[in-house]
Order: sequence, then structure tokens, then C-alpha cells
Amino acid sequence: MQPFRIEIPQADLDDLNRRLDNTRWPDEVPGADWARGVPVGYLKDLAGYWRDGFDWRSVEARLNELPQFTTEIDGANIHFVHVRSPEPDATPLLITHGWPGSFVEFLDVIGPLTDPRAHGGDPADAFHLVIPSLPGFGFSGPTGAAGWDVDRVARAWQVLMADLGYDRYVAQGADWGKLVTLELGRIDPEHVAGVHLNMLVTFPPPDPAEMAGLSESDMGRLGKLLYFDLEGSGYMKIQATRPQTLAYGLTDSPVGQLAWIVEKYMEWTDSQLSPEDAVDRDRMLAIVTIFWLTATAGSSAQLYYESTDRTNQNVAARWAGPWPLTVPAGVAVFPHDPAPPIRRFADRILPTITHWSEFERGGHFAAFEEPDLFVGDVRAFARSLKQG
Repeated sequence: MQPFRIEIPQADLDDLNRRLDNTRWPDEVPGADWARGVPVGYLKDLAGYWRDGFDWRSVEARLNELPQFTTEIDGANIHFVHVRSPEPDATPLLITHGWPGSFVEFLDVIGPLTDPRAHGGDPADAFHLVIPSLPGFGFSGPTGAAGWDVDRVARAWQVLMADLGYDRYVAQGADWGKLVTLELGRIDPEHVAGVHLNMLVTFPPPDPAEMAGLSESDMGRLGKLLYFDLEGSGYMKIQATRPQTLAYGLTDSPVGQLAWIVEKYMEWTDSQLSPEDAVDRDRMLAIVTIFWLTATAGSSAQLYYESTDRTNQNVAARWAGPWPLTVPAGVAVFPHDPAPPIRRFADRILPTITHWSEFERGGHFAAFEEPDLFVGDVRAFARSLKQG
């Protein structure tokens, strides 16, 4: 394991600015707003801020305050943040992000999770925190090799935690991090004390009789899932089938990369008019910038390709479950996730749920959008494991 610092050459930042200056903008259908994708007016404003207002060097300095490392596992260079708590009896906690994600999402929860005493909390709730970057994402990419599916990532995380000397730990995740976390809990129950998820997709059961008696709220959640399938899942199909073709545009055009990611922050968060209703603009741009500077648009999309059922071209097969899990599971439900789960169906696909929380605000990027709610729920789940 080697200490790691982010040190982006100035030439790379100058190149980014030149490309932003030379953007070739498309036209748009008048009055479409977000219905057909990211509006030109919004993106021009955001790209202008990225060019002239966003300070990467300030972000870089902030990120370099974190203890970061790289290590080679199964032929891939893995980047991770490792923050040990000042509390000696802290619980190890492994957090896995998703797409289009980054360790940057978790900046506001690192302090409260690792040092609750300094943030008005109970020191008994402290965690030693490990936040790796998924293979192919950001400073863990590109991998330069095929085969990095969910199962392989979970096995890599198993090695990482063992190499760090953690014999018993809690795993947490959403999006692809959810799948990695569940697989890790399945293959390594001797060391995973429990899994906490802030995303769980519950598809309707094949038997229509099981739909009887669903509440109005649950029917609304089914409607959101249907809407995502019909309107919001195009990116998934493209990344799962032709990631290389997509990579040319995203790797060559910073505005293309910006639009591809920012759209998800609009659609998957508790936002109304723009993503900044829910997430900090500079933090969002930091995530986009990392994808751009590391040229990992294509390699991050490979996770979709590798984890798809190639026989049936079923992108969602891994998301449906059931999950043969033996360790306790906790689920935090945020209402503006694109597919919030239904409890009745959740118990059918994930039978070890011991903790279930529902919140009135927040979306897919819970730690980014609602750090206090995220921290509180992770603490509550870990506390229940100790009591159990």
C-alpha cells in the first residue's frame, strides 16, 4: 500500500479550459426544459462556472487532507480513503459508491462517522472508515482489463479489508455499491457483521395476487419504478451494451461528460429546478472533474457491461435478487431515489432485514444530499448489531 496524493498537472487543467472555450453547442426544442435531457441554457451557465468560477486547486487541497492510498489487488490499481477514528474501539466501516459516483460524495460524513465526539455525538458510535474507488472509476482507473464485475469487486474488497487488518466490519453502499455490498456480505459472512443499504430495488412479484392491498404510497413507488424503466434507464442500456462507443464522446468533450453526469444529479435527487437544489455545485463539479481528468468515462461504464446478463441482455438481472444473505441487513429509504423499495417485496428478496428507516427528504446520493440523516441511520444500524 502506497500513500497517494492528487497532483493534477497544470497542462491538464489548461487543456480542460481550452476545450470548454471551444465547445460546439447543439440547438434544442423550445420549451422542452429537462424533459428531453439537460437544457442548453442551464448547461451553458454551469460550464461557464466550471471554466471561470470552479477552483480545482482548492478542491484538490481539500481532498489531499484525507489519508489516501493505492494498492494493487487482482491486477488492478485500487485507490481508497482510509480514516481511522481516534476512538480505539471504533467499528470498521466500508463504504462503496456507485455510478456516477466518487469518494467525494462522502466528504461531509467522514468527520461525524469517524469522530462523533468532536461532532456532538456518542464516541461509542465511532467508525474506522474505508472508502475505495470502484475499479475503473477516478483514481482507481482505468483498469485496462476485462472481467471487473460486481463479484470480482466484492472479492477485491474482501482482500482490501483483510490487508488493512479488519477482522470484523460493517459494509455500506448504494447503486453499484449496493450490489457489491450484498455480494460481499454473501461471500464473507465470517467477517461482515452486517450490510447497510440506502438503495434497494424491489421489482413487482410475478404473482399478481401479491399486489393486492398495496397502499397508495406503495403504488406510487411502483409508478416511479415504471417511469425509470421507460424514461430514465437509457443510459444503463447504452453503458451495458456499447460502453466503448460512448467513451469517445465523453472522453473528448468535457461538456458531454458534464451533461452525462449532471442529468443524474437532477433526476435522482430531491431537486426541483436544478441539481443544485439538492447538492452543492462545487462538489458536483469536483466529481465531474475527476471523471474528466482521469479519463474514466469509458472504464467506469464497463461495470455495466461486465455485470449484465449477456445471454438475455438483461441489465437489471443483478438488481432484482433474491439475495441469499445470512448477515443482518439495514435499509434506509429516501423518497426521491429513482426506485424506492416497497417493504413487503423487500422482505421477499432480502430476508435478513433487521433495520428499516424511511425518510421524508433526500434521494439517491444520500450521504451527499442529507449527510445528517445518512450518518444517523448508519449509526443506528451499527448500534443494533452490537445490541443483537
